[in-house]
Amino acid sequence: ELVATRLSRIMVARLLRTAIGAITNPKTGWKTTHFWGPVANWGLVVAAVSDGFNKGPEVISVKMTGTLCIYSLLFMRFAWLVQPRNYLLFACHFFNECAQLTQLYRGIQYENSVRALEEAKEESSSTKSAADGAAKVGFLSAIGQSLQSQAMKLPLPEGVRGLLAHPAGPFTIHFWAPTFKWMLSVSNLLDYDRPVENVSTMQQTALCATGFIWSRYSMVIIPKNYNLFAVNISLAVTGSYHLGRKILHEMKKKKE
Repeated sequence: ELVATRLSRIMVARLLRTAIGAITNPKTGWKTTHFWGPVANWGLVVAAVSDGFNKGPEVISVKMTGTLCIYSLLFMRFAWLVQPRNYLLFACHFFNECAQLTQLYRGIQYENSVRALEEAKEESSSTKSAADGAAKVGFLSAIGQSLQSQAMKLPLPEGVRGLLAHPAGPFTIHFWAPTFKWMLSVSNLLDYDRPVENVSTMQQTALCATGFIWSRYSMVIIPKNYNLFAVNISLAVTGSYHLGRKILHEMKKKKE
């Protein structure tokens, strides 16, 4: 028992040293967006957990939550392949996947309980189509190198060859993860007239923070990712729109 206690203390001490070393690392630590980019994404996890415990299922946007589920799957692979490799980002999206799946289940159950059977079937069909599309994207990014080598053998214009050979081109996860992230902005746009009382303040705050911080992070990673930059600017704008609606609504309620 004494040996086990000593071993556990040694393991904890090593983990603490590793964590402190990672946080204080001058290249990827707390003074860089390699740290704050993933930290901003943890806001999505906190928002999902907080809404799960404190809010009813009526605040859950199935479109946005379903998109977040697929988004986190793609960004787990992105975090593993990007340079420098980002373990904090990987952990964030792993936990976010678990939290968002729980919220998605609650949201679908709620919608099915208040809609007619035909509408519930349509919702189920659209969710399945999105999942099928994400599966194809994941498969294409996984076999990207093989497809890329075959495509480069074709007699293509230099501009097209340059695009296909780019380290963040269409045969890599560095292209498909940001491309699917556009669905977060699309989902926010589709919810433009969502009843303001059903807008999740924490979720939209997290999306805004992610958008603003990741627009910087996308410019300091390898490979530099302009697609990721553009989608995060868009996400910051759409998130700010919903957050602004929510804040104005709360201010009006206080005046009344």
